[in-house]
Parts: sequence; C-alpha cells; structure tokens
Amino acid sequence: MTDIPSISALSDKICGRDSVLARVAQLPRPLVFTNGVFDVLHRGHVMYLAQARALGASLLVALNTDASARRLGKGPDRPLNNEADRAFVMAALASISLVTWFDEDTPLELIAQVKPDILVKGGDYDMQKLTETRVVESYGGRALALPFVDGYSTTALVRKIRQA
Repeated sequence: MTDIPSISALSDKICGRDSVLARVAQLPRPLVFTNGVFDVLHRGHVMYLAQARALGASLLVALNTDASARRLGKGPDRPLNNEADRAFVMAALASISLVTWFDEDTPLELIAQVKPDILVKGGDYDMQKLTETRVVESYGGRALALPFVDGYSTTALVRKIRQA
C-alpha cells in the first residue's frame, strides 16, 4: 500500500506571512519562488510548478489572497476557490515545499523578505520589466520565465464549463 499524505502533513506545508521567514529558513536551498492565483488547477499549472521545483531544492508558492486576486480583473466571481482551498490543493502537490499568501497586488514585499535564490514566472511575463526581478538580482539571485504551456488557462476552462 502506498503512503497517503495525512491532512496534517498537507496543512504543515501551509503557513501565514507571520511565520514564513522561520519556515523558509528550514527549507533546503536553492529556494525557488513563484506566485499566482492558481484558482482551478490544470495541467499547465502542474507542468509549470514541476519545472520550477526542478530548478532548486525547494519551491515556495505565494498565492494571491482572494482580495488580491479580485483586483486582477479576471471577473467578479473569481477566484472560484477561496484562498484556503487553493492553498490546500497546492500543498498536495509533491513539487511544492511551502505555500503562503500575499494580499498586495504583487509579491514584491514577500520576495524582499524571503530572498529566494530563483524567482520564476510564466513565459507570458517580460522578466526585465518586473520590479521583482531587480530585487532578486540585487542580492545575487536569478529571475527567469518558464515557457508558457499553450492551451491551458483557468479563464478558458471556466468559459468552457459555462458553455456546457
């Protein structure tokens, strides 16, 4: 019989902003950081997160809070899944070491605090235009965009479900 992660094992991978620094200090380096809403998990997300983790020894995922996600303008009913539910789903992925949240429009403050070795975004971002890139590079870290996985998006998936 295979080992099934317990509820507490999944919950242990989730931490609030108040404890994120202490938790990150316990993770093996290099630390990879990425962020997003990750509202309805799909193949594109899973592939992206696995690629991000492969770049380092640990992967920290920062989720937009519900309020932060709503400010992104994806629609009045988004996110479909609340922040606690999204964090729990993310914690279930083997590629993810730790999950936290940020309430700001960008995770700039959180990145400056945790100082990841590698900042990763999806290929739809121009890394040279992001303030986060300058912060990470200022202390010797790297920032890079992973190839975008065409054909997968939560917005398109929601549209497809609504048409069914």
